[in-house]
Amino acid sequence: MLPWTRAPRTPRARRPLTALLLAVAVLATPMATATAATPTEAAATSAASSRGWNDYSCKPSAAHPRPVVLVHGTFGNSIDNWLVLAPYLVNRGYCVFSLDYGQLPGVPLFNGLGPIDKSAEQLKVFVDKVLGATGAPKADIVGHSQGGMMPNYYLKFLGGAAKVNALVGIAPDNHGTTLLGLTKLLPYFPGIEDLLTMNTPGLADQVAGSAFITKLNAGGDTVPGVRYTVIATQYDEVVTPYRTQYLSGPNVRNVLLQNLCAVDLSEHVAIGTIDRIAFHEVENALDPAHATPTDCLSVIG
Repeated sequence: MLPWTRAPRTPRARRPLTALLLAVAVLATPMATATAATPTEAAATSAASSRGWNDYSCKPSAAHPRPVVLVHGTFGNSIDNWLVLAPYLVNRGYCVFSLDYGQLPGVPLFNGLGPIDKSAEQLKVFVDKVLGATGAPKADIVGHSQGGMMPNYYLKFLGGAAKVNALVGIAPDNHGTTLLGLTKLLPYFPGIEDLLTMNTPGLADQVAGSAFITKLNAGGDTVPGVRYTVIATQYDEVVTPYRTQYLSGPNVRNVLLQNLCAVDLSEHVAIGTIDRIAFHEVENALDPAHATPTDCLSVIG
């Protein structure tokens, strides 16, 4: 059992967003595995497809030749993490897909809690599924929090580098964080603390200095042939210090949100769920040949 510590309450201004995300998550019930099509997986896919993503009939265009795989964060799922970003990318002509991973028995809706190496295996299966459906030789991956870090395990140890063109991490804990940092996510997901009555290896793996983080970063942060982008916020209260999110190596671009828009106050959750300035930078990372400047007015686009 991990030593849970109650985090501060969610500020009142953030509660409506949390309520909205959780309401949609409850309606969608996206509890699925990456290897079997269960009724709840079908419901989640249907819910996402009705919003324009997880449409397996989508064929990448010449303008956007690679499908985009969205990887949710700790406690997230394939729907609630992407209610803004997925339609944002679909409306710009991308084929977009999202998966559920890291499920624990008896813990509905809140994913990303299982062993991260096993979650990376789920990602591997899902990417193969997407590539098979779309006919594309490679995919781009965009992940939030754990979802921005976990794919690097897939790239380094599970053959993912041959199938991925770019990895875009939004507030990723690439070098781990503290357990108390992870508990600061709890107020955004009411009820999750009461459900966590068993070991949660997905959290333990993310603690700085863990065996998983040590293995992940041994021999360098990156692998050849993949473009990396990290988008961070100086107000991140979960992955701290925020500079630990940055990667070192060739083909790496580390971006601080406040260097693009000084008045952007997004913290760890908001940067991955609602921040259109960050999402504009995601699009730039996916299509660098047609990148446009990102600034405070990017929320309008």
